[in-house]
Amino acid sequence: MNFRLSCIVTLSAFALLVACKPAPPQAAAAVPEAAAASETKIGDLLIRSARSRETPTAGGTGVGFMSIVNSGSQDDRLIAISSEAATSVEIHQMSMADGQMQMRAVSDGLAIPAGQTVELAPGGYHLMLIGLSQALVAGQTVKLELQFEKAGKASVELAIAALGP
Repeated sequence: MNFRLSCIVTLSAFALLVACKPAPPQAAAAVPEAAAASETKIGDLLIRSARSRETPTAGGTGVGFMSIVNSGSQDDRLIAISSEAATSVEIHQMSMADGQMQMRAVSDGLAIPAGQTVELAPGGYHLMLIGLSQALVAGQTVKLELQFEKAGKASVELAIAALGP
């Protein structure tokens, strides 16, 4: 691998880790009020607080966070996500193993158990928006289409927050 490609790969990996790391407590206040108030209901599912963080450039990756509440008596599963703002959107999970932070794509969807809330948040499950068509800008929104196994399709807008100190 040549030096330039090696630098690009290293910088991309660093940007991914920075975007997915847990936010400091004061950064919670930086989430736009629209995200805190936004709610989308589909069947027994309630999707709330959909948000992301700004990115410096197009072409890279972004993140998506939200809460999904299943008030029904049947389990459901988030099986696909798409957005015109990205080439692809994947569900990822961050975890610690042997003192190392690891991130992996979740290939079989994300279970939304009956009567429970699933949090997509920094440091755990989250969405990765890959191949952004433009930079994510604080104060704007990005539309996502979520596909659930039982509830069907839901349109959700991620409110973009500024990167906090």
